[in-house]
Amino acid sequence: MPLALLISSHVAGSQVGATAQAAALTQFRIDTMVVPTVLFGRHPGWGVPGGAPVPIEVVEGMLDGLEANGLFGLTDLVITGYFATAAQVRAAARAIDAVRAAPRDGSSGRKPTIIVDPTMGDAGKGLYVPAEVADAIAADLIPRADIVAPNAWELQRLTGAEVRDPAGAVRAARLLNKPVIVSSVQRGNEIGVVYADRKEGWLAAHAKAERSPSGTGDLLTALFAASILEGQTLSYGLARAVGGVAETVTAANIWNAPELPIVAMAARIKQTSPTVRIERLA
Repeated sequence: MPLALLISSHVAGSQVGATAQAAALTQFRIDTMVVPTVLFGRHPGWGVPGGAPVPIEVVEGMLDGLEANGLFGLTDLVITGYFATAAQVRAAARAIDAVRAAPRDGSSGRKPTIIVDPTMGDAGKGLYVPAEVADAIAADLIPRADIVAPNAWELQRLTGAEVRDPAGAVRAARLLNKPVIVSSVQRGNEIGVVYADRKEGWLAAHAKAERSPSGTGDLLTALFAASILEGQTLSYGLARAVGGVAETVTAANIWNAPELPIVAMAARIKQTSPTVRIERLA
């Protein structure tokens, strides 16, 4: 079974961050190792979350323990997300380097895939992490990423380029000089996700939902990561990931669920959705 290292938030009562990603990846038979950057009771969007950031000594100690047990050499996937301090970002960067440098079994090992979700802000909210955290993500994690997974606002902050539509998302993404999946891209009455690299661009879009619980970006990243480990094509992997998110949001609205019902939607997040259309971009 593939093994993933998730360095992000652990929120006991909300399906966001590493909590949501671990729940999703399990459905694809991907084992997870979660190193939390915060321990919260609920998502801050609900109010005071309870809990606290994880001290850097604890984060580093957990990573050291994983490395000492030989698990970095077995890691197929690293996803980074929310960080409370710049020191945590730097610890994650060192861990990525160690995962890449760890000896692997040549007969069965494969190079790890590093996905950086530069969790720092959103449209209408602006920056919701300290500026030094955002700067550290840009300086220390983006260069180490195999794939970057920002929302449209974060991509605009990283590149300085406007992201008003899918074409703008492609242009901005290519400024990072690596594959990018951009969420929350608007076009008319639709919202979608753009994949772009130097050779191709894709849009997976669907009608906007009237309400969307927090954690959709975290779920999207996990579902797209699963498609990579399965060896799916980019277009199919993007369509399936966006479809899984769309179906989960729809279920949350139908059931009046306050959080993403990821486990309840286990079968649906592994399939494409008829509500999502895939389009090749120039």
